[in-house]
Amino acid sequence: MGATWEEVLPILRQRGIVPTASVRQQLIDLEDLQGVLDCAEAVHFERGFLTSEILEDMTAVWRGKQRAMGAATPAPVAALSGTVTPSNTTSNTVSAPDIGRTIAPIHEPEPLDVRFRNNLPDWKESDFSEHANDASSDILVHYDITGNSTTEGKMSDITSCFSDRLSSIRKMIIQNSRLPRTPTEIVRLHAESSRYQGYENKAVAIGLVNEPRYTKNGHLIWNLEDETGELTCLLTKRKGVDRDRAHEQILEAGLMPDDVLGVSGTFSQTGDMFYVDDLHFPMKERHVKASSEHGVSVAFISDIHVGSKTFLEAQWHKMVRWFHTDPLAKTIKYLILSGDCVDGVGIYPGQDSELSIPDLFGQYQEFARLLELLPDWVECVMLPGNHDAVRPAEPQPTFEKDIQQDYNATTFVGNPCDFSLHGVRLLSYHGKSIDDFVAGLRTVTYADPVEAMRQMLRRRHLAPQWGGKTPLSPEPEDGLVIREVPDIFVTGHVHGHACVDFKGTTLICSSTWQDQTSYQRMLGFQPKPCMLTIVNLKSHATTAIPFA
Repeated sequence: MGATWEEVLPILRQRGIVPTASVRQQLIDLEDLQGVLDCAEAVHFERGFLTSEILEDMTAVWRGKQRAMGAATPAPVAALSGTVTPSNTTSNTVSAPDIGRTIAPIHEPEPLDVRFRNNLPDWKESDFSEHANDASSDILVHYDITGNSTTEGKMSDITSCFSDRLSSIRKMIIQNSRLPRTPTEIVRLHAESSRYQGYENKAVAIGLVNEPRYTKNGHLIWNLEDETGELTCLLTKRKGVDRDRAHEQILEAGLMPDDVLGVSGTFSQTGDMFYVDDLHFPMKERHVKASSEHGVSVAFISDIHVGSKTFLEAQWHKMVRWFHTDPLAKTIKYLILSGDCVDGVGIYPGQDSELSIPDLFGQYQEFARLLELLPDWVECVMLPGNHDAVRPAEPQPTFEKDIQQDYNATTFVGNPCDFSLHGVRLLSYHGKSIDDFVAGLRTVTYADPVEAMRQMLRRRHLAPQWGGKTPLSPEPEDGLVIREVPDIFVTGHVHGHACVDFKGTTLICSSTWQDQTSYQRMLGFQPKPCMLTIVNLKSHATTAIPFA
């Protein structure tokens, strides 16, 4: 048996090592605590949280050294046979018998110089061309609600918010869509409806979608509203030569309440129905990415949920070791943390039984310690999510100062945040509204959250539905309108993982660091945890490193 825990703990503290609960008994049972701890450098562990996996690696190295020492030193005869054979000389020395053969000494195996490739396509050094330390920090925030929220929650604020949304997206539709003619106010269209009957003269209107619904025959019907009036619109299923793929996609997916879109078409003979020939969204056909002059990289994770019993702590430390040893990691200058870094307290019924850290501030302090384990060339950008200690209504301001004070090398921003890194524009959003897109559009599922991101970009809005699953703050200027198309658009929330291109924008669904929860197990949902997504800001090359 080894030392007592009271003797072990001071030794660990002197070395800057914090033991996890799983290694306490293993440390007590060690034959040679100091010897095992001296092997930390061999497994690339200097200081920080000591997990079972790291301790097992250190113990294996220590045992290898013991075997090597034992084999390299010839054993005395007494130790081999239990007897001492006197010599023919007068000397009292003991001579070793002729053993017959010499066993080669066992040496500690040399570590192989194998780069961490994870069975993924190799990354090219030319695509990740610059070390993070060779570039100075360059973070420019374009939009953040922090300190800029002016709403009082009055009806006038709600009206101002929707007016700004309609006005802003209307301009995008006019600029980016091929409208057959200039849009007309709905009240004027009603007054002149007889002019827009038949196929010769099409009318165009832009407004907010109200009450989208399907008819028994599978047609899509909704009300379109602008500042002057409301229009009942009908998009019909077409057959034969009249079939249109774009119309079929809209009919397949549906529309979100409070979408802003344009319609062109004609009125019925009675003037009470508007037959839609084409729909017009504000997304332009193709976006051209900006590239940085510096070849540094940015990495993305989300939903770490520190404080939960299902937080994958060992995998976090595996990632930390990778950051300190892998050549690709040395190019990562920024780490984007897209919300739910802690599990929070009182977020859902029965959460207390699933917490390893029941104190909210204790969770944030623990996460600050985990970030301190990362190398000093990594700068973090951290925004809140629906589990964090900020208001639930979006857009969300950033964390209070008493939470921020425990963090170093971290930039705190609101949710969402529109910012640039070395001239490359990023839009980071936690993604709570994905719940609304899953409920509102038939083509969006939790298994494919990237489709929700595509729909957000098509609509140029992150959370169009008022009164859905996402609480919204009615700011006089709608903070959820996507006013500039980002080069990189990142979300989290759904514990999935994806990295794809959509019309010139890199879409990233950040991976979680939380194992399957009891709620997810009940729903049959399997998360995709512990994937670090990396994008180079110059080449826009992407890769993902798994740590699960």
